[in-house]
Amino acid sequence: MVHEHIDTIDALMAHYVAGSLPEPARALVRSHLEMKADNRSLVNGLELLAEEALESVPEAAISDRDQQLAAIFASAPPALEPEANKRPAQALFPRALRDLVGFEAEDVPWRRRLPGFKEYSLDMDGCEVSLMWIKPGRALPAHTHTGMELILILDGAFNDERGRFGPGDISIADETVDHRPVAEKDRPCIAFAVSDGPVKLTGSFRQMIGDLIG
Repeated sequence: MVHEHIDTIDALMAHYVAGSLPEPARALVRSHLEMKADNRSLVNGLELLAEEALESVPEAAISDRDQQLAAIFASAPPALEPEANKRPAQALFPRALRDLVGFEAEDVPWRRRLPGFKEYSLDMDGCEVSLMWIKPGRALPAHTHTGMELILILDGAFNDERGRFGPGDISIADETVDHRPVAEKDRPCIAFAVSDGPVKLTGSFRQMIGDLIG
């Protein structure tokens, strides 16, 4: 996903501010910041540090400055969002996610992958982007990762060996994480995931078969 290792939320926010994340991961972080204000102050602080660093960089002349300014002033203003496309007040998807995939939660073209598990996936900017629906109480097969995986919980929650992940939380997993996410029993877990490598199933053969069957 990026050349440097990301293993904490703080590191993820730093890469977001630096602009080093692929667009799907940036949309995931923007969605997280829409859902939870906890990290907005951290991002604002990092952006201020970045601005201070830019101010210390020596000025450089811009070629064709007048022509570039003329082109900017001559460009049309952004079009207002049509009334028909405005998001419902109680929309499940954050705006950044909706803008990325082009639809709201009720319009996801789900595909059944396993009993009690549905997914919609696509490749984008070198990443696999997926939306996941997990039946209440459903355990996903134990697995680790060959790359990096970011999961943003949109509704419901899951628990694994690391703890609980609820709405707005981000799970960061790589080859050092071997886990078996289990959706909580009160409602489905709906999540948005961005990864740059496939998963690798782990656990005993008996457990694997049981989890695949559901």
